Amino acid sequence: MNTKNIEAVIAPREPHFVGDGFRVHNFIPSFANLSMRRMDPFIMMDYNSKFNFPATDVPKGVGVHPHRGFETVTIAYQGSVSHHDSAGGGGTIHQGDVQWMTAASGVLHKEYHAEEFYKKGGIFQMVQLWVNLPAKDKMSAPKYQAIEHQNIPTVEVENGFVEVIAGEYNGVKGSASTFSPVHMLNAKLNLVGKADFKFPANYNTIALVIEGEIKVNGNQIVETDHFVLFENKGENFSIEATEENTVVLILSGEPLNEPIASYGPFVMNTQEEIREAFEDYNKGEFGTLED
Repeated sequence: MNTKNIEAVIAPREPHFVGDGFRVHNFIPSFANLSMRRMDPFIMMDYNSKFNFPATDVPKGVGVHPHRGFETVTIAYQGSVSHHDSAGGGGTIHQGDVQWMTAASGVLHKEYHAEEFYKKGGIFQMVQLWVNLPAKDKMSAPKYQAIEHQNIPTVEVENGFVEVIAGEYNGVKGSASTFSPVHMLNAKLNLVGKADFKFPANYNTIALVIEGEIKVNGNQIVETDHFVLFENKGENFSIEATEENTVVLILSGEPLNEPIASYGPFVMNTQEEIREAFEDYNKGEFGTLED
C-alpha cells in the first residue's frame, strides 16, 4: 500500500510568551529530529494552543522587528490578529483566515491582537510558521497575501472536509502562491470522519491536532495539541477523527536541500549573508515602521 508511517508523536513543550500576545509551544526547531534542516522548508513552528486573554485597553503582541530570507504564515483558529509591515502589507485576520508574509529581501513588521479582540478578550488560538525560501528567491521583493477563510477552497471527504490553504488536495489547488512545493491543509472532521493523503516520500510531512483526537493509519491515537512527524518513506496515510469537531493541520513540503544559516530573525544560506542582513538592517534598508 506504500504507507507513510509515523516516525514520532511529540507532546507540546512547556509554553513561553513571544512578546506579550502569543503564548506558544515551539515544535520547530526543537528536538534533534525537528531541526530546521530535518523539517525544511518548515523551519519554525510556534503553536499558540487555546489560551484565554482577559480584556485590556492596550493591544498585546510583538513590537517592530525585522525578517529576511523566508516567509511567515499565521493561521487563525480562534481570535483576531493584526499585522503591519514596512513594505506596505497589513491587515487583520479572523477565525479561519491566513496571513502569508514574504519577508524575502527584508521587512520590518509587527503583529498584535486586533482591537475587536483585545477589548473583549477571549480564547486565542493560532499557528505561526516560517517557510524557507529557495536561495534564488531570498532577496526577491517582499509581498503579502491576505487569505480570507471564505476564499479557501474545500474538498469534501468522509464526514468532513479539507481546506486547501496552499498546494493541492485531490486536484483542488490552494489559495496561496508559494516559491517551492508546499501543501498546507486543514482537515475538519466529525466523529469517524476520515481523510486520506498522498505526498511524495521525500517530502517532509507533519500533522498537528488542533482540536479533538485522531487515529492515524487505522491504529495510532494522537491527542489534542500533539505533533506527528511522518517518516520520509511511503506516500499514503490516513487520519480518522475519534471525536466530534476534530481539526488537524497537515503540512507537507519538498525540502530545498540548500545550506541553512540562521541567526535570530534572519535565515539565509551562509554566515556572510547573515552578516550582510544585520548590516543592511542597521543601515535602515528594511524600511521604517512605527512601533
